[in-house]
Amino acid sequence: MKRRDFLTTTAGVAAGASILSNPVSAAVSKAAKRKLVLVGTGSRGTSFWGKRILSSYSDIVEFVGLCDINPGRLELAKEYMEVDCPVFTDFDEMIAKTKPDLVIVTTVDSTHHEFVIRAMELGVDVLTEKPLTTDEVKAQAILDAEKRTGKKVIVGFNYRYGILFSAIKEQLAKKPIGELTSVDFHWYLNTYHGADYFRRWHGERDKGGTLLVHKATHHFDLLNWLIDSDPVEVTAFGSLDHYGTNNKFKGANCRNCAYTDKCEFYFDITRRSNYVKLYVENEKYDGYIRDNCVWRDDIDIFDKMAVQIKYANGVQVSYSLTTYSPYEGWRIAFNGMTGRLESWEDIPWRQEEKTNQAERHAAEMNQTERGNTRYDEIFFQKNFDREHEIIKVESTRGGHGGGDTRLQDKIFRDPEMADPYKHAASSRDGVMSSIIGIAARKSIDEKRMVRIDELTSIKPHPKRGA
Repeated sequence: MKRRDFLTTTAGVAAGASILSNPVSAAVSKAAKRKLVLVGTGSRGTSFWGKRILSSYSDIVEFVGLCDINPGRLELAKEYMEVDCPVFTDFDEMIAKTKPDLVIVTTVDSTHHEFVIRAMELGVDVLTEKPLTTDEVKAQAILDAEKRTGKKVIVGFNYRYGILFSAIKEQLAKKPIGELTSVDFHWYLNTYHGADYFRRWHGERDKGGTLLVHKATHHFDLLNWLIDSDPVEVTAFGSLDHYGTNNKFKGANCRNCAYTDKCEFYFDITRRSNYVKLYVENEKYDGYIRDNCVWRDDIDIFDKMAVQIKYANGVQVSYSLTTYSPYEGWRIAFNGMTGRLESWEDIPWRQEEKTNQAERHAAEMNQTERGNTRYDEIFFQKNFDREHEIIKVESTRGGHGGGDTRLQDKIFRDPEMADPYKHAASSRDGVMSSIIGIAARKSIDEKRMVRIDELTSIKPHPKRGA
């Protein structure tokens, strides 16, 4: 077995400090600060797209407005983000009074299209949290509005920017395994993070579109980007076997449940003061319960999913998402005409360190990127060769493998930075990732293969985005 370190100075990323390091413009513009507004003041909006933006880019951006249907959360958002800007429950009023340069959308997934489209109609560019949207009608409406208004939509895909995925992208660009033929991609959510989707609004398909859209859109975007082609056909299987009504008992929510002593999924929200402030104390305004029962009748999404995807360049993909695994991590393998390349993250027997699964998601979402440096690995072997090669990739724990900082640097600090591997995601990328999940959901519901070109006006092409 051979081993070598992956160096950020390799020829493939010479343009490349922008990919595997934290790029900062040589000179910061002295122009007026870019004016931002945020619609949707939940935890993701106020932290990742709120407080973190201000802590890193306050010299060049400022928030001039916050919008939400929940007035209690609005006031808390101001306090948490440490901003002194007006708050609104009416989106149009906010745009009219603040005249922003960019709208950031972090509302419930099924409402993304409303604010994305309306912002463009009011003459403002948009940055939206993934997924872009939850069905094909809304996707087409966004594409039509972008064409009609001339404004632009950016989708916040941070996984693309992660150090390990960027290294995989660079390796694939060298074609070490010959022509790519198939990909195996499997994602495992543990019983802490996975279950949390079923406590929240994500467990109801009319809000999140199922995890094939809300969660897997991350993974489908990675596939589209790494394979560098468009999907053409999707066949999927899925069911709800673990959560929802698949239990002998249930409660109103975890705070009002008679079975806390016997339920392994009991979640004591009162032990998290920030959740109490953000959610519990503001339930009276919109009725949103953060610690819902994972066995409630309203859950109507899948908790196990398997998807087959055919790409326009002939590559076939086998994908799966599990929501009740004992550990959290993923495995991906690329099969080519002359070899195989694969990688993984947080597979227990692949690494020496032991991860506390109850704190796994919190560590991943940690935006301060604290923690010791570690190494991920890429395995590579040629057909008929006895020896294989392990490429060691330096990475960090925080912020989706380092992708969060790189994504936000590209958007806010240096939009013109070199981007040889096309990390930046447009509305087309957002549609093509969401549409795989939408097609997979449709395939499960209608028990048939679904063609991508039957869903929107985008015509799949062998070369992504051509």
